[in-house]
Amino acid sequence: MLTAFAQAFKTPDLRKKLLFTLAIIVIYRLGAHIPVPGVSYKNVQLCIDQAQSGGLLGLMQMFSGGALLQITIFALGIMPYITASIILQLLTVVIPRLEALKKEGQAGTTKITQYTRYLTVALAILQGTGLVATARTGSLFSGCSVANQIVPDNSIFTTVTMVITMTAGTGMVMWLGELITDRGIGNGMSILMFISIAAGFPGALWAIKTSGKLAKGWIEFGTVILIGFVMVGLVVFVEQAQRRIPVQYAKRMIGRRSYGGTSTYIPLKVNQAGVIPVIFASSLLYIPALVAQFSNSTAGWKTWIEAHFVKGDHPYYIAAYFLLIVFFAFFYVAISFNPEEVADNMKKYGGFIPGIRAGRPTAEYLSYVLNRITWPGSLYLGLIALVPTMALAGFGGANQNFPFGGTSILIIVGVGLETVKQIESQLQQRNYEGFLR
Repeated sequence: MLTAFAQAFKTPDLRKKLLFTLAIIVIYRLGAHIPVPGVSYKNVQLCIDQAQSGGLLGLMQMFSGGALLQITIFALGIMPYITASIILQLLTVVIPRLEALKKEGQAGTTKITQYTRYLTVALAILQGTGLVATARTGSLFSGCSVANQIVPDNSIFTTVTMVITMTAGTGMVMWLGELITDRGIGNGMSILMFISIAAGFPGALWAIKTSGKLAKGWIEFGTVILIGFVMVGLVVFVEQAQRRIPVQYAKRMIGRRSYGGTSTYIPLKVNQAGVIPVIFASSLLYIPALVAQFSNSTAGWKTWIEAHFVKGDHPYYIAAYFLLIVFFAFFYVAISFNPEEVADNMKKYGGFIPGIRAGRPTAEYLSYVLNRITWPGSLYLGLIALVPTMALAGFGGANQNFPFGGTSILIIVGVGLETVKQIESQLQQRNYEGFLR
């Protein structure tokens, strides 16, 4: 693997791509430490030391690389783009116009990407306004003595300036990601997501060491590192697992030439939905806590929500989180993979599954296989997402943002595998030895 990296840096075009990607990453991390105008940096740092954040804000904090709670120009990070991409993907199934654009190829994809950019800016304005309003009321840092003094100036001009600055920061993050995709290595948005999550690992691990009690925290630190390696190995194993459905194409004579007659397969991954069900479940579970947080009512429903759905270690929260992940795994697979469309395309080009008739029987067979492999995939996602709450609860107060937690490990391993495969493919095109021997 190290030899392959050395060969990549010896290749002029690959070296330029790698250095360009590293330069964009440096710019991205610098922007994550520049405060937004109008924010008291001293009070923000004091509140970060005193308070903890979880739920959806914790998820956004992880995707922003720690920039959210510091209220920097990249505070929103790539979360608006991720949300916009998911919304457009869901709307593609519902709106016929978007579905037609998706089938048009590169031109349609470019148009959908443009819609995603517009929606990203709109969501950035909405989320930036919510973040500024939350910071001004002091709700961003619960339990902080100077939470109401984070934004000293409450004028409309200051508020608008902060929202515009964070929206522009989101636009720049989106542009940096597209630059990596066009001129660097790997998918730009995925790389920035990887960097955002990995940036919080050293601090979180050191916090476990300093708060540990066995051998000055080194035993807890080593145990978490060991569990992390085990989890990475497990995630790599499951993410690479797939059910290959064989497909045979019949021979066709067009003029004097013979076409077809080849054998291939349809790869159905065990975790077909990726990390999206975890994000959906986390966002949905945060809504009751958000309503209770901004409600001034003293009714019993607010007390019940605060007792059962604010802390992530309550059995009700754990059960609801697990069931929502399983539900969204099936939901996302159902809208992202259409067995009838796949069966129709196979029939159009003369393909068939050995032993299965073309047409409707093929669609039913694909649906049957997909449902069977989605069950272990959804249960795997639920268990991985609950690891920080259940298995690591004894190390520094685990939560959803804990290092080697479900969401972070799934994203880091997925992006890492994708990037390594891209570098490996470019090395193999130049007759170099790849990562996998």
